[in-house]
Amino acid sequence: MKKIPDKDILLFKSCLVSVEYPGVESSTAFLFDKLGVGYHRDQRQSCCTGLGHYYDLFDQLSTTALAARNFWVARDSGNPNIAVMCATCYAILKKSAEILNENNEAREKINGLLEEGGLGKMVYHKGDIDPHKNIFHAAEILYNKKDLLKDSPHLDFSQFNIATHHACHYCKVHYEDTIGGVRHPMLLDELAASCGAETVGWYDQKRLTCGAGFRQRFTNNDLSLQVTAEKLLSLKENQTDIMLHMCPNCQMQYDRYQPVIEKKQNVKFNIFHLNIAQFLALNIGADPYRVLGIQTHTVPVEPLLKKLGIEPVKTPVENGKIKMDH
Repeated sequence: MKKIPDKDILLFKSCLVSVEYPGVESSTAFLFDKLGVGYHRDQRQSCCTGLGHYYDLFDQLSTTALAARNFWVARDSGNPNIAVMCATCYAILKKSAEILNENNEAREKINGLLEEGGLGKMVYHKGDIDPHKNIFHAAEILYNKKDLLKDSPHLDFSQFNIATHHACHYCKVHYEDTIGGVRHPMLLDELAASCGAETVGWYDQKRLTCGAGFRQRFTNNDLSLQVTAEKLLSLKENQTDIMLHMCPNCQMQYDRYQPVIEKKQNVKFNIFHLNIAQFLALNIGADPYRVLGIQTHTVPVEPLLKKLGIEPVKTPVENGKIKMDH
């Protein structure tokens, strides 16, 4: 298995995490703190352009140029290992690093643009970032610490059927770097097991895409939701209670649109959606509101908390908002 770092890590902020599920970031930071992972967040970091790139708004050159800038931020901060919370960021950054290392023409053009813009200090040199040794998904960092998770007190999830959704941009793009397999991905399953929570493992449609398809969610909404519904129906057949995610776009597709599909198809799924970091953080005692940020979810998580014996008492609000930790 590839070597996974536990220090000198830039926790790469995600647009969708920040806007849709900020609790994913605070849960990740909570876990990193508990597990002794050395990480840094940098306000100079910018978007990876993933959404814009896959909407055909940013071409590959622009995306790679912005990656070169973000790679400089990582190196300049002394944290050359990058941990992402979004599978799209994962795929975008890895591909950009490969281009910068292997395509001399693209690298020279991007460096020229940086110099013209007065950003010569950000010039990228071949090998500055190794896509295999410096870019990771946050779930991989947690996987490297799963033995410590085993030793932590945890909740009893034995009454629930738990399924996992491994994001396409994690397990279907850079096969050689995927942990836990690509045909039957088990990374999230093994992480859940580290806290004593067994999953259903394989189920029909486990490898099926979430259906978001970036712009397809909007330009071909019926087709997009048809794919999402197909997987939700498969999960319902398995009497799934909880679905674990590793990408905010996937989580958004299921959590935001599950009620829409229920109404369209006159069916109830009763499935709770949590990012793997939220799940693990909850399992070892994180506050559901201040850390997990469950108040941002569309499918209410409070019924799950009650079944776990956790009284869902909201933290006092400040200016109409719950102040989140981390």
